[in-house]
Amino acid sequence: MTAISVSHLGKSFGKVTAVDDLSFDVPSGAITAFLGPNGAGKTTTLRMILGLVTPTAGSATVHGLPYRRLDRPLQRVGAILEATAFHPGLTAGNHLEAVRVAAGLDASRVGHVLRQVELEAVQGRRIGGFSLGMRQRLALATALLGAPPVLVLDEPANGLDPDGIRWLRGFLRAYALDGNSVLVSTHILAEIEQIADHVVIISGGRLRWSGGLESGAGLEDLYLEATR
Repeated sequence: MTAISVSHLGKSFGKVTAVDDLSFDVPSGAITAFLGPNGAGKTTTLRMILGLVTPTAGSATVHGLPYRRLDRPLQRVGAILEATAFHPGLTAGNHLEAVRVAAGLDASRVGHVLRQVELEAVQGRRIGGFSLGMRQRLALATALLGAPPVLVLDEPANGLDPDGIRWLRGFLRAYALDGNSVLVSTHILAEIEQIADHVVIISGGRLRWSGGLESGAGLEDLYLEATR
């Protein structure tokens, strides 16, 4: 089955083409690494998948529907696009509670996701005092509030120390093993190589390579060849 389908997707900003005739699928129950150099069009693509940017051409769907047509979208897709987009005066618990209430989710979800990301001990602290790594964990907790079967993550390891990166790797692997799907954009090739089932590489807004890693080829060599 396919969790996310991108078909002939395109986006231009004036005379600048950010994404050009891009097509790929994200399989269900797998971790898909979404790779490419800076300016390749990765974040624009993720924003189109999440309905935040309107495509110039083509389409992007989640379980067969555009994001904007999903019923109760937070229970269908969880996303991290910017780990700094929090009100600094709120506590972690207050932030999650506000999102929970707005989405009509069960009250137990806040405590559950805080435990999942290991922030339970600091739920009463104001977000303005959080490190970037703590904000990344809070962003992941927010994405998990609706217990979605699909996660879309843009550089979720930014700001995490080595222990945090290892924790994230283990968390995402366990999440996928439970039958869920992950599309993750990252620059940390050595880490994502250990857990990715599927790889999509773009450059200049166009698809350069898509497939599994069963061949045994090293991801770094594959990436360098695809983006040359």
